[in-house]
Amino acid sequence: MTSRAMQFTTLHFKSLANMQKIIIREASAATTSRKSTQLKTLLQSSELSFLMEAHSGLSARIVEETGFSGIWGSGLSISAQLGVRDSNEASWTQILDVVEFMADATSIPILLDADTGYGNFNNARRLVRKLEERGIAGCCIEDKCFPKTNSLLDGRQQPLADVEEFALKIKACKDHQKDPDFCVVARVEAFIAGWGLDEALQRAEAYKEAGADAILIHSKKTDPSDIEAFMKKWQNKGPVVIVPTKYYTTPTKKFEEMGISTVIWANHNLRASVQAMQSTSKQIFEEKSLAGVEKKIVPVKEVFRLQHDSELKAAEDRYLPKK
Repeated sequence: MTSRAMQFTTLHFKSLANMQKIIIREASAATTSRKSTQLKTLLQSSELSFLMEAHSGLSARIVEETGFSGIWGSGLSISAQLGVRDSNEASWTQILDVVEFMADATSIPILLDADTGYGNFNNARRLVRKLEERGIAGCCIEDKCFPKTNSLLDGRQQPLADVEEFALKIKACKDHQKDPDFCVVARVEAFIAGWGLDEALQRAEAYKEAGADAILIHSKKTDPSDIEAFMKKWQNKGPVVIVPTKYYTTPTKKFEEMGISTVIWANHNLRASVQAMQSTSKQIFEEKSLAGVEKKIVPVKEVFRLQHDSELKAAEDRYLPKK
């Protein structure tokens, strides 16, 4: 082959590769749009909706199989399964890697618990772009300072971000998203930080004006009194999301009556798996045998099923040469 021909062939393959990348990006964007539209519809629905926590591709697939319409990509759960604290010890790119696997494993939308946006407005708007590329339907950003402190830790200071600064961070996210249906939820931590109703309302209204698609109002009381007080004054100005981890005995009907849009079951798959692993590990350690636990755990074939091994087998039959 002549030098000119080799040069032409190289350019031809580069062109094909670039076209392939464009097609893949466009397909990914289309998928993102579908999932983001699902999430937006879910948040804006007049019926109470539910998001279930997941922290890995496998747990996300289980959540979808169960029947949930959406997934909460919990910051606590993802950091815990990585073995680090929920204090931004895992970098935002490490979180991104996890939720990419979750998105690939499912067809329902994921709302990522994105802490404070991992920095200022510039970090947050870049995060939105990267989430869109990976098929994540939305992110929830809380109005605390970076690095964040988990809201349910007792006796810890919970410093809040300046209202204007955080509102502009929300605006930056909305201004720079490419998909019009990508959702940015603003999480109000006023009650968590020990402030009253007026502070919570002021912040929620500022964030809504900045473009937030919904407000997450958080409380760690064991009753829903903070939420009730907020909802009475909020007067349905926009969708409201809650996380009833601490006031879990409240009947779901009560949330419907208050006008809540969406309930997040925030960390229960993680907590269930921790208990199961502790129990199984302890029994095997003490008995020095697998006989006692085998009937308590799923068979290996169920793991293969959740991994969609049947699809790989069918693909091998189609794409591998027959011997």
